[in-house]
Amino acid sequence: MLKHRGFPSRLTGTDFQFTIRRENRKEGAAKIIRRERYKDRKHTDRLADAAFMKALWNYFGEETFERGNLDAGRLSWLFGREVVPAEDPFDPQSYDALLRIDLKKAQVSFPEVFAPDAEEQAWEDDDWEDDDE
Repeated sequence: MLKHRGFPSRLTGTDFQFTIRRENRKEGAAKIIRRERYKDRKHTDRLADAAFMKALWNYFGEETFERGNLDAGRLSWLFGREVVPAEDPFDPQSYDALLRIDLKKAQVSFPEVFAPDAEEQAWEDDDWEDDDE
């Protein structure tokens, strides 16, 4: 599993994680699914979505990227809209799956992320020891 070094691990002050520490060798990668974002979602949930999109944009830009240690649950909130498969066939249960940001949809969904005067996001970048490497 590719580890995206320097990618924020979570949204500061919350339990919203952006990355996982290690791969699940017994059951494999958690499946990425498309989760519906209803209008009555909590404000903190919407902030976490925007912060994750900002982190993806800052780290990968318009380049295709490997899922690696990105959290499947967090990806699922954006999957099928702002984050789309970059390969066909796409395996939603693979750490090696390739994804990309659909820039037009992301700009519509998260205009604050792409605004020229966008504020810097507060990250929590844990420096975890990797005992399985």
